[in-house]
Amino acid sequence: MDDTTLWRRAFWGLARLAVAMALFVFVPAGTLGYGRGWVFLAVFLGASLAVTVRLLRSDHALLERRLKAGPTAESRPLQKVLQGLAGLGFVGVLVLPALDVRWHGPRWSWAVSLGGVVLVALGYGIIARVFQENSFTAATIEVGAGQTVTTTGPYAVVRHPMYAGALVLFLGIPLALGSPWGFGASALVALTLVGRILDEETLLVRDLPGYEAYRRQTRYRLIPYVW
Repeated sequence: MDDTTLWRRAFWGLARLAVAMALFVFVPAGTLGYGRGWVFLAVFLGASLAVTVRLLRSDHALLERRLKAGPTAESRPLQKVLQGLAGLGFVGVLVLPALDVRWHGPRWSWAVSLGGVVLVALGYGIIARVFQENSFTAATIEVGAGQTVTTTGPYAVVRHPMYAGALVLFLGIPLALGSPWGFGASALVALTLVGRILDEETLLVRDLPGYEAYRRQTRYRLIPYVW
């Protein structure tokens, strides 16, 4: 993919994400005066833009892998189902808190919501660090040509640090939006991450030389001292 096409696809995808997320937040809320929604979207989309720009400058191959995403991009049937469920969870974690705030008002103080925003930023920071360490973090489950096992940085702590960052991010969203209603959708996303990890490790043990040894060396998959 040439540079111009990559830039166009990356920013068009980001623009569509921004529009979709704004609709999922503000339409259920019934108002544009949803301050927590604006703060959350500014941080989430700002982090997305920063990561996209960095990849455009330093790692086109990784950005191309990340642009190939979603259920239809997966080759494994189970992953198609899991990605579909994760997509529903992503929509739910935005829509449900917005509905709750519309009908009942924010459940928490601004201090709690700002704490949620910090978790969103922290989750994105973990993901960005993973991208820096491993250029093969595709959005689909596959082993790329020339891929080797990454054991450094966050991969020395857990085997799937990108999913750990996503878990932190999705725990922060309901707090940021001011409602516990989103935690049910966050739980759905967490369950899909568990299923995705278990299936992915089957592929990696089979197709990525050295992964079995790495799995024995790095005990925890997602959360240190837990799992």
